Amino acid sequence: MKRHVIFVLFLLAGVSCSRNPLKIDVSEISLDLTINHFERDLADLPVDSAKINFLSGKYGEFFDIFTRRMIWIGGPEEENFTANLQKFATDTLIVKLNGLVAEKIDSEQLQTDLETAFKHYKFYFPEKEIPRIASCVSGFNQSIVTADQLIGISLDKFLGSDSPYYAQLGLPEYKRRRMNPENILPETMMAWAITEFPKNDEGTNLLSNIIYQGKLMYFLDAMLPSLHDSLKIGYTQKQLDFCIKSEAGMWAFLAEHKLLFSSQRMDVKRYIDDGPFTNSFTNESPGRTGVWLGWQIVRAYMKKNPEVSLSQLMQNQNHQEILSRSGYQPG
Repeated sequence: MKRHVIFVLFLLAGVSCSRNPLKIDVSEISLDLTINHFERDLADLPVDSAKINFLSGKYGEFFDIFTRRMIWIGGPEEENFTANLQKFATDTLIVKLNGLVAEKIDSEQLQTDLETAFKHYKFYFPEKEIPRIASCVSGFNQSIVTADQLIGISLDKFLGSDSPYYAQLGLPEYKRRRMNPENILPETMMAWAITEFPKNDEGTNLLSNIIYQGKLMYFLDAMLPSLHDSLKIGYTQKQLDFCIKSEAGMWAFLAEHKLLFSSQRMDVKRYIDDGPFTNSFTNESPGRTGVWLGWQIVRAYMKKNPEVSLSQLMQNQNHQEILSRSGYQPG
């Protein structure tokens, strides 16, 4: 009997140790989040002065961002603004994209998922405001735009990696891989993280960039604790497996070649920017391996220093301290 009790206690201890501490109950957090669908309102023709006043009043700054920065027709003060906006709204491609967005993207599920993510955000950052969110169809111009307390999501950039439109646009496979409906949630939260916690320009070497990117990825861990790592970083399972298997070797390569403190622009871009693979490693490697390594460093840091809050982590610009206190030693 004692043997059985001891076994159960060890089993419970194991479950406790393996439990993700970021999986918290946010059901009691009150949040008013609604996705306003600009693409639907714009499709409700005709586009005239009354419609422009309605869109401008309902969407505020996003209306200006959409017309000036996403479809480049300027603002209402432009002489042909109304005609150009009508031309965009009735364009055959835009009409087709509106139909595909309605068909392929579950807007109700997206709103539920974003609401849950921002409940986590409110839990960790109770003093911060929840942004307004607007969706749109931009004709493949931009995926996600952000401004002060505002997120705009171009849904036609998430129709599925197999969409023939993306191939016709000449987008490489590594970019198309993150253009599925399930990528909207992590891409949106990552864009918001970059907006709320911008990079300190003083840190220009590879290490500072790696740690900064790792902090952003850990932010995703906290906002989306049930999401698979492959979706958070946009890797295939095979690429994720490569990073797990090669972690020690990749870290040793950076250290041995004295790259961690390099401020050379190409050294930083090689390990941070997206691409089909990282050319310092094999063709089986994914791009952005420096981002993945930074993620593991920050995870190790937070595990070893449980007294550090997420807010303190995101505000900490001493990236050398984060590495030192992480005890990071892969392999």
